[in-house]
Amino acid sequence: MSGTAISTLGDLLGSETLYASDPLAARLDELQFDLGIGPCWDALRTARPVIEPDLAAHPRSTWPVFSEAAAADGVGSSFAFPMLVGSLQVGAVDMYSRRPMTLDRVQTRQAASLADLVGRLVLRRALVRAAVADPEEPESPFSRRPIHQASGMVLAQLDISAEDARLVIQGHAFATGRSMMEVSRDVVDGALDFSADTTGEGRTR
Repeated sequence: MSGTAISTLGDLLGSETLYASDPLAARLDELQFDLGIGPCWDALRTARPVIEPDLAAHPRSTWPVFSEAAAADGVGSSFAFPMLVGSLQVGAVDMYSRRPMTLDRVQTRQAASLADLVGRLVLRRALVRAAVADPEEPESPFSRRPIHQASGMVLAQLDISAEDARLVIQGHAFATGRSMMEVSRDVVDGALDFSADTTGEGRTR
C-alpha cells in the first residue's frame, strides 16, 4: 500500500477525514466527500470491503469521475473497508496503491478486522470528546467546517434549504474544476457571493 486515510461518514459523526498518511490520501478522501460517491461510500452502504485492483483498466461505472481523477493522480488501485459498530455506520478506512494490485482473502479479512477495531476507537473517541468538550482544542487540518459555514451563508443568500445550498457549492466546484473546500473558503471570506447572481455561477469580488 502507498497510503491510507481514516474518515467518518454519514449522519452519525459527519463526514470528515480524521487521518491521512499523505496529501494524496487526503485528496482522495476529499474528492469522495465532494462527489458523494466512491469506494468509501460503497463500503459503508454495503457493509463490505470494496476492492478495485486496477482503476485505469477497470474504471467503476458507478463512480467514473472519481476513478478518472484518482487514476490521473497516479493511483493504481483503491481499497475501502467499512467501520461499523453493530448497526452504527461510523465511516471507512481507505487505502490506495500507486500500482495495480489486489488483496487475497486473508489480507482482506485482516484489513476488515483492523477497520472494525479502528471504528470502535473512533466512536469511543467521539463520545469522550462530546462528554468533555474542550473549546481550546485545535481544529483538525482536515476539518470540513468551512463547508458547513459556507452552506449556511449560501442558504441565507439564496433563501434555499441547507441541502440545496450544499448543492450550489458542489455544482460551482464541479463547474470551475475546484474542490468544495476551496469554493467554501471563498464564500466564507466574502470573495464569492451568490446573493446577486442569477446564473448559478456566483459573483466574485
